Amino acid sequence: MTKEACETCHPETCTSTTCETKKAEKLPSKDINHIKHVIGIMSGKGGVGKSSVTALLAVALARESYQVGILDADITGPSIPKMFNIHRPLQGSDLGIFPAESPLGIKIISLNLLLPQEDDPVIWRGPLIASAVKQFWTDVLWGELDYLLVDLPPGTGDAPLTVMQSFPLAGIVIVTSPQELANMIVRKAIKMASLMKVKILGLVENMSYILCPDCGKEIYIFGPSRAEEAAAKAGIPLLGVLPLDPELTTLCDHGKIESYQGMLLERVQGFISRISL
Repeated sequence: MTKEACETCHPETCTSTTCETKKAEKLPSKDINHIKHVIGIMSGKGGVGKSSVTALLAVALARESYQVGILDADITGPSIPKMFNIHRPLQGSDLGIFPAESPLGIKIISLNLLLPQEDDPVIWRGPLIASAVKQFWTDVLWGELDYLLVDLPPGTGDAPLTVMQSFPLAGIVIVTSPQELANMIVRKAIKMASLMKVKILGLVENMSYILCPDCGKEIYIFGPSRAEEAAAKAGIPLLGVLPLDPELTTLCDHGKIESYQGMLLERVQGFISRISL
């Protein structure tokens, strides 16, 4: 029988054999690994820029001299290696897998770095996806990290469930966009985190507006911001809003996100100061 989340039970006392919210044992990591904080970056739906927010957070932390890693748990739609211009296959040893490393020293693991061609599709069912995500935690030689950011796929499926059950999460950051559709779906992610007893560190509204290049006016192309309303309804902190920036898009396409110097980076640095671990 397929296991489902019980919306009415308490995971600690649930006796149902079909409830996926029950507390699972955390997976061990390599003895060589010492990771202070594991943070998940999550969205309810795709297309809200979750991976770019993850990458910006990593860059901002690295520029503050923190040791940072990114675990790309978006197994079927990985985009992190492209943003950092990492294409070479990963190297392994008897001890485990060595993550790739960016010029700023950000350590990265992604299934795209294990494929013969980066545009090869990953046509896997849920159990295989969950197994790959677990191996990225148990078999990778991360070493000493201050922060490991886990870029989760959109939705509330196998990969987010595996991470929430099996990783020692300090909490998750929720990414959304101004559309009511996105906010409706992101509420599912917020409820999932609540059911799994995972701390929500805050909400980021991405793609909130674009600045007119001539007059500097804020143009809300997706409608008015709903960030404060969404955070208040969910009872979670609002970390802030991010506008669309064509420069960031161009740099991500060319694998040069670490060269970005725009306002989004300053905003993300502000987010970091407001995250309570």
